[in-house]
Amino acid sequence: MSTTSFPRKLVIATRASRLALWQAHHVADLLRNRYPGCEVELLEMTTRGDQILDRTLSKVGGKGLFVKELETALHDGRADLAVHSLKDVPMELPEGFSLAAVLPRGDVHDALVSSRYDSLEALPEGAVVGTSSLRREAQIRARWPHLDIKPLRGNLDTRLGKLDAGEYDAIVLAATGLQRLGMAERIRTVLPAALSLPAAGQGALGIEIRADRTDVAGWLAPLVCPATTARVAAERAVSRALGGSCQVPLAAYAEIDGGDTLWLRALVATPDGRTVLRAEQRGAIADAEVLGTEVAAALLQDGAAAILEGLGIEVPSRQG
Repeated sequence: MSTTSFPRKLVIATRASRLALWQAHHVADLLRNRYPGCEVELLEMTTRGDQILDRTLSKVGGKGLFVKELETALHDGRADLAVHSLKDVPMELPEGFSLAAVLPRGDVHDALVSSRYDSLEALPEGAVVGTSSLRREAQIRARWPHLDIKPLRGNLDTRLGKLDAGEYDAIVLAATGLQRLGMAERIRTVLPAALSLPAAGQGALGIEIRADRTDVAGWLAPLVCPATTARVAAERAVSRALGGSCQVPLAAYAEIDGGDTLWLRALVATPDGRTVLRAEQRGAIADAEVLGTEVAAALLQDGAAAILEGLGIEVPSRQG
């Protein structure tokens, strides 16, 4: 590659939360290391998802609230790329945008944080557990119906502050956020996938660009992690096929099982946790998206269609 094809300056759009800034600085460092002569700047932004904290995402518009303002900055040229926590990225990007790179994945699991209790099993009847996710809520309710699940919004520091103030007996968060911010010691236990199946894309960073910016796509190509890309492609295919949104308690988690095989597990539940449908399948890494749609089809056939309809979600016709 000739030096003339190196980027001279790149602007990264990012949310202004501490975790989002860690993620953006991480990508900036990767770009500076790859292109030493490149000036990398951050454009910090506050999104609608950051502003609306008194209601759950399922009631105010879903994950797109965390990316819309960043996409506006990409569209009008104020930024060249946007860094997202991939689990916050809608399954269908608006026309004119593309997901140019998925980086190596961090810890995918959920984590229990509590000042008093070491596990969900140890929580007494009526204990208040905070979570921002219907996915987590449904899985906790299914196993521990005696717990009182309350919504928990805000950035990571805000959530921890509410726990420390005594508003909750325990909270459940993505482990990777705590680890990335140097707060792994707050984790009382990491929940295995068998207890809390992760969200599609959890623990992975995605970089979004304008679809016509082939120059930026080329510069980002060395940062792509093929293994993580395949895993999250399968997971996001499940969510996409099930009309994935914050209104659906939906989980999807793919692991590499052997050199060229993906093991994909997924679930759909009712918010109260009384019904939890699960499906799993193995397939070739090269067929990640096909694997995802097949697992989604199995869930629909097993009764997920009725759950989606009950939540007011249109069942995608291509799945029957």
